[in-house]
Amino acid sequence: MTENSVRASRDWLGSTRANLLAWWLPQAGIIAGLFVPTGVRTTIWIISLTWMGMACILNAQRCGRTHCRYTGPYYLALILPVLVLGTVGASTGLAEWIALGVLIVVGGRLLWWATERAWGTFQ
Repeated sequence: MTENSVRASRDWLGSTRANLLAWWLPQAGIIAGLFVPTGVRTTIWIISLTWMGMACILNAQRCGRTHCRYTGPYYLALILPVLVLGTVGASTGLAEWIALGVLIVVGGRLLWWATERAWGTFQ
């Protein structure tokens, strides 16, 4: 067995169940959070970002997945703008939340694509 095949076998992205639980479910929570009051939305988004960020960091440690080294801290850093929008939520509209949601989802995908294209799937 090659080193990359061993790493791939430990990669949570290779497991449909783990992938759904670690990333797709929290992203669905972010989208669903757009339809609830600001305080609830803020809580859902913070939990989702923390969950995805920690899943990425743990997956990077498990298998050395390249993009997880970058997306984990990225998701955790995005908790700050969520907190800011959540505390000034009365003065912001849904458009700001949608823009932040797009930044979260699309930014994560771009980091995934760019880092693995530059440095390969596993480091």
